[in-house]
Amino acid sequence: MLETLVNILQRVLNSSLLSTFLLAVRAVTPLIALYVIWRAYTSFRKGQRRKDPVIMLEDAATGTHFPVLYWENSIGRSRSCDIQIPDNSVSRDHAVLMRREEGWFICDTGSHLGTRVRGREITEPTLVEIGDKFSMGSTTLILRNATESPQKKRSIFTGFSKEAASPFKLMLCVTLVQLSMTLQLMLGTGEFRLFPLAPFGILFLAGWGLYFFSRRILKRVSFEIETVALLLSSIGILLLSGQGLDAVQTQIAAMILGIFLFCFLVWFLSDLDRVMKARLYIAIGAILLFVLNILIGTEYYGSKNWIVIGPISIQPSELIKIAFVFVGASTLDHLQTKKNITEFIVFAGACLGFLVLMKDMGTALIFFATFLIIAFMRSGSFRTIFLILAAAIFAVLLVIQFLPHVTQRFAGWLHVWESPNDLGYQQTRTLTYIASGGLFGMGIGNGYLKYMPASDSDLVFGMLCEEQGLLMALVVLAGIALFILYARSDVTRSRSTFYAIAACATAGLLLFQTCLNIFGPTDVLPFTGVTLPFISSGGTSILSAWGLMAFLKASDERTYAAKRGSRRRPAVENNYMQQPESARKPSRAVSMDDTGRIASNVRSARSARSDQAAPRSTASRRRMEVHIPEEKLSPGSGRHMSRKEDDR
Repeated sequence: MLETLVNILQRVLNSSLLSTFLLAVRAVTPLIALYVIWRAYTSFRKGQRRKDPVIMLEDAATGTHFPVLYWENSIGRSRSCDIQIPDNSVSRDHAVLMRREEGWFICDTGSHLGTRVRGREITEPTLVEIGDKFSMGSTTLILRNATESPQKKRSIFTGFSKEAASPFKLMLCVTLVQLSMTLQLMLGTGEFRLFPLAPFGILFLAGWGLYFFSRRILKRVSFEIETVALLLSSIGILLLSGQGLDAVQTQIAAMILGIFLFCFLVWFLSDLDRVMKARLYIAIGAILLFVLNILIGTEYYGSKNWIVIGPISIQPSELIKIAFVFVGASTLDHLQTKKNITEFIVFAGACLGFLVLMKDMGTALIFFATFLIIAFMRSGSFRTIFLILAAAIFAVLLVIQFLPHVTQRFAGWLHVWESPNDLGYQQTRTLTYIASGGLFGMGIGNGYLKYMPASDSDLVFGMLCEEQGLLMALVVLAGIALFILYARSDVTRSRSTFYAIAACATAGLLLFQTCLNIFGPTDVLPFTGVTLPFISSGGTSILSAWGLMAFLKASDERTYAAKRGSRRRPAVENNYMQQPESARKPSRAVSMDDTGRIASNVRSARSARSDQAAPRSTASRRRMEVHIPEEKLSPGSGRHMSRKEDDR
C-alpha cells in the first residue's frame, strides 16, 4: 500500500499538470502580495485624520484668528513659519508652540525682544492653557479652543475602494502568500519535502502573534507597517529556504528578535523626554561598537565589518543604522534655537570615518545618503547640502586612489561583459539568471544563481528574479519604495518632528540601500555589496530592518493617540485635542531636543500662576490627556464601526 502511494506521488510530482499548477501559483502569488502592499498603503491614508485646527490663536488687538494645525508650530514674521505674524517687531523665527503630554508649551527661540507669558519673560518652555495670553514684540496672542466646524478635506487618491481594508483580511492574504511559497518548496523540486512546513509554521505564529498583541492587547487601530514588514520578511525567508532549512535558522531567529526589538522601540519612542535623554548615550554606544569592530573585527570580502564570537557573527554597522537615525532626528524648538547641525555632523563624520577604516564602502554610502536627508530636514538649506556633496565627491576621489578593491570595482563598472570571468563575473551571471527567470520564475530552489558566492545576500535580487520571477521582484521593490510615501504622509502629522525626521531618514535609508543592492549586480551602479532589506540572508540585516520599522510606526500619530474600541468622550475640556491634517513642507518637519526640563517647567509655571491670580478650577488644572476618538483616526473616519467589523 505504501509503495503504491509513493508511486502515485512520484507520478504527480513528475507530471506536466503539476508544473502547470505551480506556474499558476507563481503567477498569482505576486498579485496577492501586490494587493497586500497597495491596500495597506491606501488604508494607511484613509485612516489619517481630518484637516481641522488643533487650537486657535487670537490676536488680542485685532481679533484675527490663526489656526494651529500641527503638534509643533514655528511662530514668527517669516513666510516659512507655520504661523506668520505680520508685525515688524516680531522676529523672523520668534518662538515655537508645541504640544506635549502635559499640555501646550511656548518656547522662545532666541528672538530680539523675547516672549512674555502672563507678563513674564520666559527663558524655557512654559506651559500655557486656554485663555492664556503671551506677547511677542507688540503682538499679544490668546490661546483659544478650535472652532467646531471642520475644514473641507483635501481630495487625495487613496485607492478605488472607499473603505479601508480590514487588517485581519490583509493578514489572511499574507498567510496565503506564505502558503503558496511553501507549496512551491514542497512540490516544486521534483521530490516531496516536508521541511518547508517548519519555516511556514514559525512565520505563521510570529505574524499572527504580533497581530493579536498589537490589535487585541495594545488595542492599536493601525497595523499597516507591520503587515508589509511581515510580508517582505516571509518572502525573504521562504526564498532562502530553497537552500535548505539550515540556511534560514539564523534568519528566522533574527526576525523574531527583530519583532521584539520593534515592539520595544515603539514603546521606548512613546516618551519624548526619555528619547531625548537617551540620544547622547546611544551615540556613545554606537562609537564604542565601531571601536570594538576595529579592534576585534573579522574581514570578509575585503571589508572588516564582522564580529565573530564562537558560532555567532554580527555586523555592527547594521545595528548602528538605528542609532544613526536616533541621533540624527531632532526637534523644532532646538533647531530654531541652534541654527546648525554641528553635533550631528561630528557624529556622522565619526561613523563614516570608521566605515572607511573598515573598508565597508557600501554601508558608508548608505550612511552618507541618510545623513543628507537628515541634514536637509534639520537645516532646510540647499547650500548646506551642496557644500556637503562637494566635500563628499572629493573624499570619494581620495578613496578610489587609496583603496585598491574599490578601484577595481569602479574599473569594472559598465564593462562587465568585456571580462565576464574576471571583473564582471558576478554581474554577468546575475543578469543571465534574471533573464532566465522570466516573469514568473523557475520555482523556489530550482535556480542556479544560488551556487554563486554571496547569492543569498549581495546577489539576492537576482535569485529572487530567477526563482520567483521579475513580477515578484518588482512587487518587493514596490513594498520598500512605498515606505517613502508612508513617511511623506507622516511628515506633517506626527506628534513630534523627531518622529517625522526619523521616519523620512528610515524610508530614505531603506530605499537607497535597496537601489544599491539591485543596481550594483545589474551593472547600473558600481557593485558595492550591500543587503536587500528583509530579503537578504543575514541576521543583523533583518534585525536592523525591523528596528527601523519602529520609527515609521512611531511617526503614525494613531500609534499613541487612539485605541480600538474607545468611545467618544463628551465634549470635554479640550476640543483642541483633535489631531490636524498638515500641509507644511517636509523641511519644516522637525521636533524638540530640550524636553528634559518640561516636567519641572510645568510645576514652576503653575506655581508662578498661583502667585499672580486666584486658582483655576480643578478641571483646568488636570493634566491634558491626548484622546482622539477612533472614528477620527481609524479607517473609515466619520462613521462608527460595529464591534464585529472593528475586531477585524
